[in-house]
Amino acid sequence: MRKKTIYEGRILGLSLYDLTVNGRKIKREVIEHRGAAAILAFDEKGKVILVKQHRFPHGYILEIPAGTLEKGEKPIKCAFREIQEETGYKATKMTHFLTYYPSVGYNREAIHCFVAKNLKKVSGQALDEDEIMSVVKIDLKKLISMIKAGKIIDSKTICAVLTYAAKNKLY
Repeated sequence: MRKKTIYEGRILGLSLYDLTVNGRKIKREVIEHRGAAAILAFDEKGKVILVKQHRFPHGYILEIPAGTLEKGEKPIKCAFREIQEETGYKATKMTHFLTYYPSVGYNREAIHCFVAKNLKKVSGQALDEDEIMSVVKIDLKKLISMIKAGKIIDSKTICAVLTYAAKNKLY
């Protein structure tokens, strides 16, 4: 296998791979991504803490808090960092419950999903310069209804919420 780096940016890169599979020579363009942590967080009243974030080219969308792993960072450390930066809530415990790959055919990104409960509001948001978002709280059953109705389009939110609900027999 041979890898040629085509582009390397702040968040992702693009590589061209030459490899042999079952005796056939093939080329693959692959997005290189460190991965991300996503947090299904519940406030003191049991509501899901979401962010309404501007996501070009889709505009504002509702999604669970998440962020890209920094170089060498463990997913759980990223989850603790991101929940506080994006919402101002501090988690004392994170429980991993799902890792999935949103685009297996051309992307190396893995999204590590965690659940956080008993959070405490400790600060305001500490957003990056290019992040435009606000905090929104929604009842889990309403959020599931929004997913079913196609009002939630973010894959990490859909995967995390429906997996959590299925594991806890909530629908």
